[in-house]
Amino acid sequence: MGKYIIGLIAIVVGTFLIIKTEWFIENFGTNAWAEEHLGTSGGTRLMYKLVGLAIIIIAMMGMTGLLGGFIMATFGKLFGNF
Repeated sequence: MGKYIIGLIAIVVGTFLIIKTEWFIENFGTNAWAEEHLGTSGGTRLMYKLVGLAIIIIAMMGMTGLLGGFIMATFGKLFGNF
């Protein structure tokens, strides 16, 4: 039950990050790395939107039980046989 509540909260946070990107830029400023590598004046906006989307995807995977398998398939060889 707890993973669903945490997942829903993460989805709300990710959605808020995507929808209210301008608010985050006004309050936290721009990111020099994002402006340089992701675009001219829209790099920070794109970064906030990508982070929000990543939060939503990770939350959905956690709620459905796919996150553990994904992490083990991706990073499992780094830590040996579990």
